[in-house]
Amino acid sequence: MARLLSFALLAVPWLFLFSFVSADAVNDLVTKAKTSLDAQLAKSKTCTKDKLQYRREWGDLSATDRKAYIAAMLCIMQKPSKLDKTRFPGAQSRYDDFVVVHMNQTMSIHGTGSFLTWHRYYTWAFEQVLRTECGFNGTQPYWDWSKWSADPEKSPIFDGSDTSLSGNGEKIQHNANFIMPAGNGGGCVKTGPFKDMVVRLGPVSPAIDPPPPRNPRTDGYGSNPRCLRRDISNYLSSRYLRTQDVLGLIQNSRDLATFQNVMQGAGGFGGAAMGVHSAGHYTIAGDPGGDFYTSPNDPAFWVHHGEIDRVWTIWQWQDINTRVNIVSGGTSMMGFGRQQSLDDPIDLGVVADKVYKIRDLVSTVDGPFCYTYAT
Repeated sequence: MARLLSFALLAVPWLFLFSFVSADAVNDLVTKAKTSLDAQLAKSKTCTKDKLQYRREWGDLSATDRKAYIAAMLCIMQKPSKLDKTRFPGAQSRYDDFVVVHMNQTMSIHGTGSFLTWHRYYTWAFEQVLRTECGFNGTQPYWDWSKWSADPEKSPIFDGSDTSLSGNGEKIQHNANFIMPAGNGGGCVKTGPFKDMVVRLGPVSPAIDPPPPRNPRTDGYGSNPRCLRRDISNYLSSRYLRTQDVLGLIQNSRDLATFQNVMQGAGGFGGAAMGVHSAGHYTIAGDPGGDFYTSPNDPAFWVHHGEIDRVWTIWQWQDINTRVNIVSGGTSMMGFGRQQSLDDPIDLGVVADKVYKIRDLVSTVDGPFCYTYAT
């Protein structure tokens, strides 16, 4: 009995550790690091407190603000592409332009030193096109994974209402993939604002079975019209997108290499190395959401990468003097090529007006940026 009692007492701290992580623990880090934001603003040559814009979680937006964002997305899906029709016949809209840019650079923007800065600029460029070409007046929302990790289908992001980013796909018979078991969907999305969305580009690397029809071109740039499919489940979100997962990523990553490598961990079926980046994409799953190349073709891509940027920003704020003007990693996902440099260019082609160096994109309140994240 004494041994059992001793064991129970030793176990108590661990029970507290895993059971009592505050739901606000990540936001608490933001509040504590407010001085870091103030310090960055004081040094900025382009951003001031008066100009600073705040990005908010989807669930914290009013119905009016959600509908404005949705309307702007639907608008750019109707705007004509600016790409060469011969080279990219599947790109028929401005939205498709963003997908092509991601497809074109996939192998040099994942598992590389530019992953975080490239996607920061890319998500911001999307926000700017919504504004300049479709009259959007808000900011890019984000998806707080931990807030909805127990049941993402019931979140305001995926509940299928007219203020959501549409719901799950229809439930169809389908098979597990190399990442996770089959979820509750797998078929075409039939609810919400994007139920009639036409996906044209890809697939290139589909992760759903049965797979979508093959693209008429091997590079995926041909026109291949089909429905938006999803297979949303909590299989990954309930294991890898909880508050303790996000908190651990921020607090246990002592350097940039560790932070971005853990964040991007691809895991495997039931694997322990799944990072929040992959877990978010494969929580959406389907086609194109689960396709490594064409994932921006799912409207939920943008709130997911809004959260990727938010978590990186919070990590930077924990040690502002050593975590901003740095880069780590190579220039090719496969491990080839030279090391990434702060002077390497980030070129988004037809979806952005300017080519920036990585060093211009490391802070959310410098270079072209002037935004932060609301708690």
